[in-house]
Amino acid sequence: MQPDETAAAAALPPTSRMLEAFLSSDGDYDGVFVTGVKTTGIFCRPSCPARKPRARNVEFFASTRDAVQAGYRPCKRCRPMENPASAPKWIGRLLADVHADPGRRWRDEDLRARGIEPERARRWFKRHHGMTFHAYARGLRLSGALGAISKGNSVTHAGMDHGFESISGFADAVRRATGRSPSAADNLIRFERLDTPLGPMIAGASEAGLSLLEFADRRALEGQLRTLAGKLSATLVPGSHPVIDAARAQLDEYFAARRREFDLPLVIRGTDFQETVWRALLSIPYGRTWSYAELARTIDNSGAVRAVGTANGANRLAIVIPCHRVIGADGKLSGYGGGVWRKRRLLELEAGRPIRS
Repeated sequence: MQPDETAAAAALPPTSRMLEAFLSSDGDYDGVFVTGVKTTGIFCRPSCPARKPRARNVEFFASTRDAVQAGYRPCKRCRPMENPASAPKWIGRLLADVHADPGRRWRDEDLRARGIEPERARRWFKRHHGMTFHAYARGLRLSGALGAISKGNSVTHAGMDHGFESISGFADAVRRATGRSPSAADNLIRFERLDTPLGPMIAGASEAGLSLLEFADRRALEGQLRTLAGKLSATLVPGSHPVIDAARAQLDEYFAARRREFDLPLVIRGTDFQETVWRALLSIPYGRTWSYAELARTIDNSGAVRAVGTANGANRLAIVIPCHRVIGADGKLSGYGGGVWRKRRLLELEAGRPIRS
């Protein structure tokens, strides 16, 4: 079954069915979705014969591209980047070389040295995985490094351990991923990992203020970086910044229940509607929750409940802009980018029940 990226994204089966198919190694679903295993950082095709993880440790993606961008690397047993029915032998050999040395910077001359025309590789990867070969190789390197950051490694070590010869090399890969070419005229946003009792977060800041604060294991973190860079016409580079230092200190106080409001310069950039919603979120008091309907009424747009929910989910400043304080009209906790379990624990913290790491 040949994957059709667009169709798959539009019509994933129910999660329960995908889980059943994956746990039973049902090959009929190969090409329909791939499964990311959180505990190992790999993604597999449904028919993978490897030992199955617990259900809570998996998530599903419509395409291999989505899995790579979310920080997963392909399984070496089921080889989800290959189609066993039609993949030419040179694809298998090329992928084996890439995975044997994921830190390598691949160039067209490297492909030609293997008897592969670069355009041929580009077309195959675009058709089968929705991205070029070079984009896949870069994404594998960068997602591996970002994944290491999410697991607790420093930015410096993550970059070095994933084939980047220097911090500037890692920064260049981030710039490639975010679509921003280096330029002396670019704004610079420094990003750094912060430890919290609910897991590491990635913070980004510039002289203008804090522009990113997100849990490091949020799906498609690389996409968040790309969106941020585009919105701010900025280049993202690893490194410290006084605003990040202040955010770290205030988050420590928040998690210790010694701070209820944040005093940080914020860079709030989105559509006019998104910015209106995000600023309204700042008015939700500590320890209180609003429904999406209440939030819509606050911005004088009571008919925009669904759009308010979408804007709430696009918030790039978790905790500081308290999107976790918005719940369903029935009182149930709805989706949260950092995971519903984190939303629950943040609300418990604000209700007077401390978080124990």
